[in-house]
Amino acid sequence: MKIKLGTRGSQLALWQAEYVKEKLENAGVNTEIVIIETKGDKILDRALSKIGSKGVFTEELEEQLHNGHIDIAVHSAKDLQSELDQSLEIVAFTEREKINDVLISHKSIHFSEDSEITIGTSSTRRVAMLRAFYPKAKITDMRGNLQTRIKKLKEGHCDALLLAFAGVNRMHYNDMIVHEFDPEKFVPPVGQGTVAIEISKNLSTEKIEMLRKVCNEPTTEQCLLTERAFLKKLQGGCSIPVFGNAIMNDGKIEFTAGIVSLDGQELIKEKMIQKNESPEELGIKMAKEILSLGGEKILKAIKENL
Repeated sequence: MKIKLGTRGSQLALWQAEYVKEKLENAGVNTEIVIIETKGDKILDRALSKIGSKGVFTEELEEQLHNGHIDIAVHSAKDLQSELDQSLEIVAFTEREKINDVLISHKSIHFSEDSEITIGTSSTRRVAMLRAFYPKAKITDMRGNLQTRIKKLKEGHCDALLLAFAGVNRMHYNDMIVHEFDPEKFVPPVGQGTVAIEISKNLSTEKIEMLRKVCNEPTTEQCLLTERAFLKKLQGGCSIPVFGNAIMNDGKIEFTAGIVSLDGQELIKEKMIQKNESPEELGIKMAKEILSLGGEKILKAIKENL
């Protein structure tokens, strides 16, 4: 059996691809990595919200799945749009790492609610959350792969970068972490900290079964099914500042999720514990609750302003 594995070409994306490749090869599967450049990699002079929220980092990989040039596409789960083409599906989620956001810097920084430092980020959610909880912080748009952004940081474009711990850890920049955000307060985006494997539904049953057996972590999958159902119901994408984090506790899913206005002035956050619902039903239930509590109004305003 041979698996052709499609990935973006950044160092972080290649780490993810090599991570999956190692799992497959340890199970005796022959693999080949195919590097594919995406729209999000090519367009670096505009904020992500101005490019479009759907498929910025995935569209080109999905095209290669459609035409059979690759068997699987390896993504950071947080980059995957909430609604997939009906001919595609996610077949596996790898074990989740720490899900929180961090600040990294080459300076010594004590970060607090009163800090007036300049923070670089390209995430609409992170910008809105900073405005909500750290209103004195200055924000500058920072695009490019992790190494490019660190270069800009060292050149003085900002004092610190706001990133996912998982990416910082995978690239061994832990010594630059100056602040770790509490994920209960500064809730991460849907999918943060895990790798998703996407396939065409035309892939052979033999390969699908092998991928699920080798790469899928069941607890992570249950949590991600919850989060992604929430995101899909809200029709959230990269440019919509919604957040959601599900954890498994004593056999039940605890789900914290919500939405924040672009200026950070309105933030709706709720927690639900699974009762008799499936993960997807829990995610949809949460979305309906957030919308009914004022989220629909916030969402409408966001879409009008982007």
